[in-house]
Order: sequence, then structure tokens, then C-alpha cells
Amino acid sequence: MKNLKHIPILIVFLTLCLGAFAQDNVNNTSENGRIGLSAYVPQQVDKITEGSATMLVNKLNQIITQHGFAGDAYFDRFIITANIVPLTKDILATAPPMIAQTLEITLYIGDSEGGTLFASKSITLKGVGTNETKAFIDAVKKIRPSDPQFDSFLEEGKSKIINYYNTKCDAILKQAQVLATTNNLEEALELLMGVPDVCMDCYNKSLEAVAPIYQQLIDRDCQKKLSEATHIWNANQTVEAANEAGRLLSTIEPRAACYRDIKALANRISKRVFELDKREWNFVLREQQIGFQLQTERIRAYRDIAIAYARRRPPVTIIEHKDYIIKNWINIH
Repeated sequence: MKNLKHIPILIVFLTLCLGAFAQDNVNNTSENGRIGLSAYVPQQVDKITEGSATMLVNKLNQIITQHGFAGDAYFDRFIITANIVPLTKDILATAPPMIAQTLEITLYIGDSEGGTLFASKSITLKGVGTNETKAFIDAVKKIRPSDPQFDSFLEEGKSKIINYYNTKCDAILKQAQVLATTNNLEEALELLMGVPDVCMDCYNKSLEAVAPIYQQLIDRDCQKKLSEATHIWNANQTVEAANEAGRLLSTIEPRAACYRDIKALANRISKRVFELDKREWNFVLREQQIGFQLQTERIRAYRDIAIAYARRRPPVTIIEHKDYIIKNWINIH
């Protein structure tokens, strides 16, 4: 199976609170910027080469950006892709001879995981070059990203994505719970934080579901790091071991259930360091942030973990074709 060239360019861009503050963001921020899309070109596209694939991906990126869909790229379930079909090829009586090709370029927006096509748009362009590849690239270069004809195409895609979240919300919540039950906490949190805030009802439900999963996550992290720090300290009670254990302890979330045990271990280490070295141990635990009581702080903490998890995934510049269910859109095999 051939590989795909995949360049993610957009993510769901979440607002940082609910209520009146969230409503202000809905009023003042473009909806497009909070709908996630990724651009890629399958290698199976007819006569696609490395150079022409790069050119086509760049054009897809520009179309999305220039139509107000700019953002960061971490959540990339929804994609914009393209297929190119040569319609005509003529050899021009020039010196040197040139090849003119007419291409039908069709753009698609859809759900790459579920295989559902949301919107499509076809345009016809002609390119000229000294060979077929150069004529192909010349035609792709003529795609005008700011062309108003793409407006309705992108609007339809955006509408279908919003409808997806509105109709699939219960399934998303259930999937997140299954992931949490099987200890895939970061993945569950990423799934829930991928809901765009323009789907306000599902977004709010997702935030409610995130809170207990976040608590499970920081509790698990606390226990793991407490065990590691205790082992480091018990194995070799030196200033160096104290500092190594301290680096672990200082990263633990103060809202974790075992944080009291973290403080107790830190106090024991500090006392022993003073006995050994007659000086205070230069170590500071993270403190509870009063601001975390605000919805803005909680959402920021949730989102940071979701993004960190997304960043740990393997690079996706090359993806196996089986990962994306799009063959029925563009008739590739």
C-alpha cells in the first residue's frame, strides 16, 4: 500500500471559558478558526510527483488560510484533499515542443476516520511545460486560493463538521469513557478537547466529562512519580539523589490525590539534606493555583495535556493509506 503525504495545518481552536466569557469569544472570534482541517495529497493521485504533491498541498493550505480557517495543527480528523484527472494533452508546435494539459482538479472535505465525504468542488485548469510533469505543475500553480468560488465549498464543509459534533456527541462522550476506563486517559482527554466550541452544547458536555478524567490523569501521574522519587531517594540518600528526586516531585500537579504524600517525602528529604550538608535543600514544590478555580484556568490545563499528547504521536508527514478512509471519494485503490 502506498504512503500518503500529509501536512496538518489546522486544529480545533478552543475558547478558554464558558458563560458570558465564552459568548464574547463566539461573538468576536471567527467560527472558521475553531474548526479543524488537515491538508494532504494521496500519492495515488494520477501522475503526482514529489514536486507537484508539495505544490498542491501548499495550495490547499493557502485556500484554508485565506478563507479564514487558520489555526494550529494538533487535532486532524477532518481533512481537505484533492484528486486530479487529466482531461486532454496536446503537443504544441513550438521550439522546443511544449505540452499543454487540461486538468480537472476536485477538492474534498470530509471525515478521514469515518470515511464520510462532506463537500466537493471541481475546477478545470490548463498548464503548459516542456514535459508532462512541468505542465502538470504549471496547471496546479494556477489555482487561486482566494477565489470566491471556494467560499460555498468551505462553508458546506464547516457546516457538516459542526453537524457531525451535534449529532455524534453522545458517541464521542461514550468513546471517551471507554478510553478512560482502559487507562487511555490522554487519548480520552484529547478526544473531548477536540470538540469545537461553536458546537456549544456538545462542547459544554465534553468539558463536564473532561474534569474527572483529568483528575484520574494527575492522580496516576502523582503515584508514578512519587514511586520513582521514593526509589531514587531510598537507593542513595545523597544531595545528588535529593536533587534528582526533587526534579520529579516539582513536576507533580498539586491537585493530585497523593500530593500530601509528595509533601511528606519532600520534608523527609529536606531534613536529611540538612543533616548531611548543613544547608537548606534548594527545592520548591508546585503550589496550588487559586486561579484554577476559574473555568479559564481549568480549560487551559485540560487543553495543554491534550496538545502535549498530540505532540508525542509519531510524525505524520508520511501515513499509511489504511489510516485514512477516503478511497471512495477520489476512486483510488
